Amino acid sequence: MIKTWEQLEQEQPIVLRMVRNSLMKGRLAHAYLFEGMRGTGKRDVSQILTKSILCERAIEGYRPCEECSNCKRINNNNHPDVHIVEPDGLSIKKNQIQSLQEEFSKTGVESRQKIYVIIHADKMTTNAANSLLKFLEEPHADTTAILLTEQIHQILPTILSRCQVLSFTPLSPLKMQEQLKADGMKASDAPIIAQITNDYDEAFLLSSDEWFVQAQKIVVKLYMTLKGNPLEALVALQREWFVHFKEKDQYDRGLDLLLLLFKDLLYIQLGKDEQIVFINERSQLEELALKTSSQMLTEQMTSIFEAKRKLQGNMNPQLLMEQLVLKLQEGSSVV
Repeated sequence: MIKTWEQLEQEQPIVLRMVRNSLMKGRLAHAYLFEGMRGTGKRDVSQILTKSILCERAIEGYRPCEECSNCKRINNNNHPDVHIVEPDGLSIKKNQIQSLQEEFSKTGVESRQKIYVIIHADKMTTNAANSLLKFLEEPHADTTAILLTEQIHQILPTILSRCQVLSFTPLSPLKMQEQLKADGMKASDAPIIAQITNDYDEAFLLSSDEWFVQAQKIVVKLYMTLKGNPLEALVALQREWFVHFKEKDQYDRGLDLLLLLFKDLLYIQLGKDEQIVFINERSQLEELALKTSSQMLTEQMTSIFEAKRKLQGNMNPQLLMEQLVLKLQEGSSVV
């Protein structure tokens, strides 16, 4: 989905303000580095900046009109004066940067301005990074470079020093939730998904992912069995959890969902019902929250955090879950 200036301004107000000021004052840097975690809108902002530079009738001197030929072609990734470089396999190679330099030694096809965007700039090989450095040291007139990275510490300090760095911050879960619902996601799905990911595209993939839908049901069912005898909970692990959660990242996601469920119980006790994410289970959770102490919930959440830490330390996932369930069950008795 092509995002408008107004939408991006809501998501990254500081970045958009800096870009707007540069455009209006005619003081664009010759090279920008957009840095921040995945899903924070770096690529969207690189596209809107590109359109602002090349737009034939920019609104108020900075906002792209979205209607002219240049705007439309940039949206369709086929403007002759805009070049996008992405990793070829696992890395961006020297020959890719050299091809870019050769292209930029020519005059712009349709205007004096030429723009290049390097996606995952941190994945440049050493030779590629050194070639880019020479390019940045002697920038061509009317050329704008935009580098994107999720790993700023992997960028050569000499490259960093030649770029204007703009840092992208994650959307708050509440803003993410509002945006997802505004764009058509079910009201019952948005709260959970906004807590799981800050990546807009991943969020909509999760909303239609049957594995994720089933994972939520299994997590809720597992919690309900914690009120029974130990054998019942361990059987639930064998019959459902171990069948559905196979990879390490799936276990981690399952633990995230379990943690969110315990947070919901705590929010209910604190009178913060508006922060509940398992909306469909609200009535059950309200009843269960009355039967558990806040201290016990806090201890159980600490156990889940510890399980996540052990999972990253390569502990056997099945053994980890069995130990966690027994520990959670110790604290699940009625107060």
